Amino acid sequence: METLPPLTGAQKTRLRGLGQTLGDMLKIGQAGATPSVVAELNRLLAAHELVKVRFLGADRDQRAALSAELATQAPCAHVGSVGATALFYRAQPDPEKRRIAL
Repeated sequence: METLPPLTGAQKTRLRGLGQTLGDMLKIGQAGATPSVVAELNRLLAAHELVKVRFLGADRDQRAALSAELATQAPCAHVGSVGATALFYRAQPDPEKRRIAL
């Protein structure tokens, strides 16, 4: 599993600002972080770099645990959470295909 360099506070702030205009790209229900959910998150991160995830039917502690689990399994950076949504980021490995410049 690859390790990602940590994001600075300014980078997280910029990503959260970009994330405000995004719609939910992935919804996670009672089953949690299943292999198919992790695979879909990986696919979305490869295509968009910044992904907003909505947790359905999970309380605050469950959402925090799921966010940490997804960030570890995907591997990506958990940029932040507000209510039932969380924002995840992983830079495109190919610099020419990157959509977000930090």
